[in-house]
Amino acid sequence: MIYDFHTHTFLSDGINSPIELIRCAYSYGYACVALTDHVSYSNIDMIIESVKKDCQLAQKYWDINAIPGVELTNIPAKSINDMAMYAKEKGAILVSVHGETMVEPVEKGTNLEALSSRYVDMLAHPGLLTDEEVLLAVKNGIYLELTRRQGHSLSNGHVAKKAMEAGAGLLINSDAHSHLDLYKEGIQLNVAMGAGLTEKQAEYIFKNNNKAFLKKLFQ
Repeated sequence: MIYDFHTHTFLSDGINSPIELIRCAYSYGYACVALTDHVSYSNIDMIIESVKKDCQLAQKYWDINAIPGVELTNIPAKSINDMAMYAKEKGAILVSVHGETMVEPVEKGTNLEALSSRYVDMLAHPGLLTDEEVLLAVKNGIYLELTRRQGHSLSNGHVAKKAMEAGAGLLINSDAHSHLDLYKEGIQLNVAMGAGLTEKQAEYIFKNNNKAFLKKLFQ
């Protein structure tokens, strides 16, 4: 069963409607999919409210855990904690932050601010993660991402190595912007092993980290 905690719909820069993306994920064998469109204060209310409705619709009729979330993207680093808190208050179950990926001009300090916030659940594609940052992730129980996304995946090996050494939680997500980007059987394992993980380490993530992350979201 596939768990994927990072996807996008046409409410930000994706292609599919929320319900269409959930339907495609379900047809591919997903047990769980999170919809995490890019947000700031300009669109956060509308996106959370819209996605919540389609997630509720999907869960009423289909056997899939559809999670309404957000990805705080390219916002001032010092605004992350307040905006993450606001997202939670508005009903986002999962709050992710767009990390300091190597291929976008994310403000320096974003990783540190995200990993210091009690309202952030996951740091997406963190880029060249530092020792200080990974230790903060461990301390605060914030999960780090390995991604399939082109460009963002350049640092997967670095993130995997740092996380495994420090004992940080890892998730393997698609960062899908289309139903064509969603995982199909075996591809998640390929991403994990391409990042330098063993098959045993990848299986641990699939069987343990995914469930532990879900428990964190709904506690």
